[in-house]
Amino acid sequence: MFKSTLLIAFILLPFIGVSQAGSTAVIGTWLTQIEDAKVEIYKKNGKFCGRVVWIAEPTDEDGKAKIDEHNPDQKLAKRPIMGIDILHGFSYEDSEWSGGYIYDPKVGKTYDCKLWIEDGTLKVRGYIGWLFDTKTWTKVK
Repeated sequence: MFKSTLLIAFILLPFIGVSQAGSTAVIGTWLTQIEDAKVEIYKKNGKFCGRVVWIAEPTDEDGKAKIDEHNPDQKLAKRPIMGIDILHGFSYEDSEWSGGYIYDPKVGKTYDCKLWIEDGTLKVRGYIGWLFDTKTWTKVK
């Protein structure tokens, strides 16, 4: 009995490692599809999140940092876009990150979201009910 259990554990061990390593493949900095922002994805408290670390036009016409002016929460509408978390609460399962949401500061809306890696790019799918839109992000580091 002990030998068969040990043999099964020995056979499965490499696959368990691959599954856990795959879950962190999303970690890094990603350039959005229209190349106007970079988002750093990281793990916090067991969940995957992502923050804006670069935007193509970081300042407004007055030279001030662009703010989250479309946010429906007036307390947050004056915060700079640079540095805000736009991806929240993702868990890894079955080769995708799901259960989270994405915030779009351009319109001040939040959408259910899932992420997966395909051909070395990150697919970012936002949902409103049964409607969805999928964007492709490219890893920069």
